[in-house]
Amino acid sequence: MGKDDREVIVERPEAHLAVVRLNRPEQRNALNTATRKQLAAAFTTLGGDDDVRAIMLTGSDEAFAAGADITEFRDATSAQMLMRRSERWWQAIADVPQPVIAAVNGFALGGGLELAMLADIIVAGEGAKLGQPEVHVGIIPGAGGTQRLTRAVGKFHAMKMVLSGRPIDAREAFTIGLVSHVVPDADVFDMAMKIARGITRLPPLAIREAKQAILLSQDVSLQAGLMMERRALQVLFDTADKTEGMSAFLEKRKPEFKGE
Repeated sequence: MGKDDREVIVERPEAHLAVVRLNRPEQRNALNTATRKQLAAAFTTLGGDDDVRAIMLTGSDEAFAAGADITEFRDATSAQMLMRRSERWWQAIADVPQPVIAAVNGFALGGGLELAMLADIIVAGEGAKLGQPEVHVGIIPGAGGTQRLTRAVGKFHAMKMVLSGRPIDAREAFTIGLVSHVVPDADVFDMAMKIARGITRLPPLAIREAKQAILLSQDVSLQAGLMMERRALQVLFDTADKTEGMSAFLEKRKPEFKGE
């Protein structure tokens, strides 16, 4: 079988689970325009598929994604950057209602870290390096590296990473709250798969409402967030999965969730 030349590969290894894999190993999965467009298309399709309950996002053993493809940016002007409207490609990933689990090996730098931060759970290998090195080439992060990073780790850790441009290792990333799990490099994919598989066995409507409530809480007051949380909880009381879950608990049996 020949080499797959697609920049992004979508796999469906088992029921209700999709794997989105970056496939530019010679370029350490650097994010060029074609890759970003294919990522957006893949996530748009998966986000609209009710059979998909969790999505894994991964790269290769050497690199999750080692930043943007600088060859596309060196001679670009401000007007050209404005006209690209690249934010729409990132937003397609951010808008996916299902949980996204990033499996990070090797480098997650610049746009690669910004891509990982679009996930809801990040599993990193012990050898992973995460950073926002944009200042070393005369620019700043432009796809969440000053915003999502600060919300994740706080002002002082974000300032250190962005202003120095130096990457941190996975253990430090875990300590400051940037990743969810740190495991041996060889176990990253399996751990992410285990987490994703567990999510697919839970009631998908409750999972989606929980994800939305957490994400929206970052942009509203506590009182507004609590109100949204209550409304989401109340809506779930009209679902068949709520009845099934509670009945199974009381009857001491395994529930069968249908997303209804």
